[in-house]
Amino acid sequence: MVRSSDLKNADRPVKSGPATSPFGRLLRLGSLVGRVGASVAVEQLLSLVRSGPSRKLHQVANLVRNAERIVHDLGELKGAAMKVGQMLSLQDTLLPPEVTGVLRSLQQQAPPIPFDVVKRQLDAELPGWRKTIKRLEPVAIAAASIGQVHRGFLRDGRPVAVKIQYPGIDGIIEADLVNLRRLLKSLFALFTDADFGPVWGEVRDRLREELDYVNEAENLRRMAELWAGSDAVVIPGVIDAASSRRVLTMEYVAGYTPDEACDDARPQALRDRWGAVLFDFVLRGLFEHRFIHADPNLANFSFLADGRVVVYDYGCVKSVPRTIVKGYRELVRAALDGRHGEVPALLAAMGVSTGSGRPVSAELVAPALDLVLKMLDDEHPYRFGYDDQLLRQLIDMHVSRFGEVKDVRFPHHIIFINRTVAGHLGNLSRLRAAAPWRRMLEARLA
Repeated sequence: MVRSSDLKNADRPVKSGPATSPFGRLLRLGSLVGRVGASVAVEQLLSLVRSGPSRKLHQVANLVRNAERIVHDLGELKGAAMKVGQMLSLQDTLLPPEVTGVLRSLQQQAPPIPFDVVKRQLDAELPGWRKTIKRLEPVAIAAASIGQVHRGFLRDGRPVAVKIQYPGIDGIIEADLVNLRRLLKSLFALFTDADFGPVWGEVRDRLREELDYVNEAENLRRMAELWAGSDAVVIPGVIDAASSRRVLTMEYVAGYTPDEACDDARPQALRDRWGAVLFDFVLRGLFEHRFIHADPNLANFSFLADGRVVVYDYGCVKSVPRTIVKGYRELVRAALDGRHGEVPALLAAMGVSTGSGRPVSAELVAPALDLVLKMLDDEHPYRFGYDDQLLRQLIDMHVSRFGEVKDVRFPHHIIFINRTVAGHLGNLSRLRAAAPWRRMLEARLA
């Protein structure tokens, strides 16, 4: 990811890198599960003497406390631990919104590692990088769970962004994957009854893909082809001569950071334009390209004054099977046409059902659809962030019926699609964007 606030990390503490001992990381993760498990066990005992609203209130408060424990420990571990936490933070359909709200703090940038360590990694991976890159700035402009980004300049003067993996992070992640499957299964069970296997398989596969910058470069090229000629979406180009499996050099395309874009100093009409671009970016990716950028963290985008949006970070990209796209198209059309009674069967055809294998009840689905349709009323365009009483009602409905929602099962292909859509709804709220959402949706269904 590349952002325009180049010195954002300059004053942040620099660490030598994530803990590398598999045994030490296992102990840390095991301790986390033990503390969370004990907390939940106590809460379950106390819930026996509570009733009604008091029980639900205490249950949610306990989940939030445990989410805070998870954030603290996974954030310090970086690697797969932090990345899995980030991925879970976007699972609004599987976890209570209060929990995902806490987990989203894992989306913030991690402290960078020292520049000397970065240069050694660069020398080992691309010994001839100085023939292509004239200068590399020592202060990281972005740092995350797997690597960090430095701005540089090619020999011909063009600015570039150089994304460099942390040394040994691939080994750390493979060790984490062995431990995380067992440990996170326990954590996951605290929040949902859904089968952890498909969720884990999807998370594991996307995480391994993110380690391969050759794969990410290919994703970037394919995305650039799909959006070629767009007047809305900007995809940075790859610099092949300075890229490898652990180093990815791209054109440096700077814009407003998310904080700058969401600031009241930006005209509301411009924020509306950016929101519409993000909304259509998801719709077109799903219904037309069947190839979606599946990491909606707003830090992966920057915003240009002419209304275009720059998209970064192509490590987590999802190719969507035709059958799933067909299912979404039929589902959305039925919802828009008011054929709510057909929705449970359409969901079942997509593999969404209760734990017993029965279709999701119409009583659970219909109120949520009613609220969504109100948000899609083009006569009075819904403004996210301002008009969020509807969104709040949707969230409250999720919490009040958490027992039923907890029993819903999702096929693995849907996991990253739902998290992408849900993540961008949060982005629209930050931008406080309004647009003819229904008209835009219907245009992509045609």
